[in-house]
Amino acid sequence: QVQAVQSGGGLAQAGGSLRLSCASSERTFNNYPVGWFRQAPGKERELVAAIRWSGGSKYYADSVKGRFIISRDNAKNTVYLQMNSLAPEDTAVYYCAARTRYSDKRYYTSLEEYNYWGQGTQVTVSS
Repeated sequence: QVQAVQSGGGLAQAGGSLRLSCASSERTFNNYPVGWFRQAPGKERELVAAIRWSGGSKYYADSVKGRFIISRDNAKNTVYLQMNSLAPEDTAVYYCAARTRYSDKRYYTSLEEYNYWGQGTQVTVSS
């Protein structure tokens, strides 16, 4: 069973940066596609970015393209989300998610395709 533990997040000013981490003690974590999602109050959870197990393919939602960077360090069993040029509309609880089922796509973009989730971390951006 994958245990994905998130860290990072917190409070930032508009235009600032934060980095989120999603780490596992399981080496098998490196074999899984991972996504970062976010959920703002009163809104549905949405995909922010996704990455292939190898890190070779990445997906970004239009709302974060050019500002956020997803990456992974498989030597550390960790996936990162670097968030730059933050805006108040980026305020949300952010979740990492891993897909441990058979994977034959470069990345996955819907909630239902992931089956293990981190605990969530709050990101608040003030104007």
